Amino acid sequence: MSTLPPVLSNLPFPVIGSPLFIISNPKLVIAQCIAGVVGAMPALNARPAEQLEEWLIEITEALAAHNRAHPDRPAAPYAINQIVHKSNDRLAHDMAMCVKYKVPIIITSLGAREDINAAAHSYGGVVLHDIINNKHAHKAIEKGADGLIAVAAGAGGHAGVKSPFALIQEIRQWFDGPLALSGAISTGEAVLASLAMGADFAYIGSAFIATEEARAALAYKQAIVDSSSDDIVLSNLFTGVHGNYLAPSIRNAGMDPDNLPVSDPSKMDFGGDKSKAWKDIWGCGQGIGAVTSIQTTANYIAQLKQEYAAARTRLLTLN
Repeated sequence: MSTLPPVLSNLPFPVIGSPLFIISNPKLVIAQCIAGVVGAMPALNARPAEQLEEWLIEITEALAAHNRAHPDRPAAPYAINQIVHKSNDRLAHDMAMCVKYKVPIIITSLGAREDINAAAHSYGGVVLHDIINNKHAHKAIEKGADGLIAVAAGAGGHAGVKSPFALIQEIRQWFDGPLALSGAISTGEAVLASLAMGADFAYIGSAFIATEEARAALAYKQAIVDSSSDDIVLSNLFTGVHGNYLAPSIRNAGMDPDNLPVSDPSKMDFGGDKSKAWKDIWGCGQGIGAVTSIQTTANYIAQLKQEYAAARTRLLTLN
């Protein structure tokens, strides 16, 4: 069993919602937390920067109100994702807001920094850092992260290329702290499989795009419902980092998803409030084949829980 900090030790359901760039907003985060999973959003989704404080107040007050009204089923904690990259000119401001409102969980991406970890620890916050290989995992923990998000092959957005079996087993050889697994997880069966491999939590992103609360265009949501893993393209063209994207959105942008140029990684740009040249390119992971309808976040999480329970029951009947 892993050694988990209190904020992560009694989650109603072992799932963390991935912070979805542009898409995650307070409405989705609140719905996720109330339904029993960790809700998360990137700080950069709040634009302009001043909006982040408004959103943190909204989330904090909504979850506190729920907990007062339903002490028997308190909400799961929430997380804010910080892009720790030199081009993010909002990082200091956004982290100061997280400290002010004592955000329970900070998810760091694209760089591990001791000062960011220390800022979270100053008020008792927990830091989870996403990694794509064992080398980066070691560095993150050495710099003070509390836990890891293992981004394996098939994940949406900035994806890894390692098999989840290889990645989890290598990390678990030396690390017994909080560990979430990301990569093509969209069913309760996959959540259970993540735990069986040694992870503490499943990390789910793409399936939440096709929920009513998600701040995504209806065409984006419907494309997820209509598509499968065959429609996912891995490319570094759009941000300088390899990620998985929906082929239909690439075609709609006038490009051939089978013949995309290669980007220069040194030109990565995650500037705070700058417009994104590729805002209509839709990130998505390989697990979307299981997404068959647009539904509320609560209904989707209820479905996950039912699938998870049924999978556990099936396993118990095996000889």
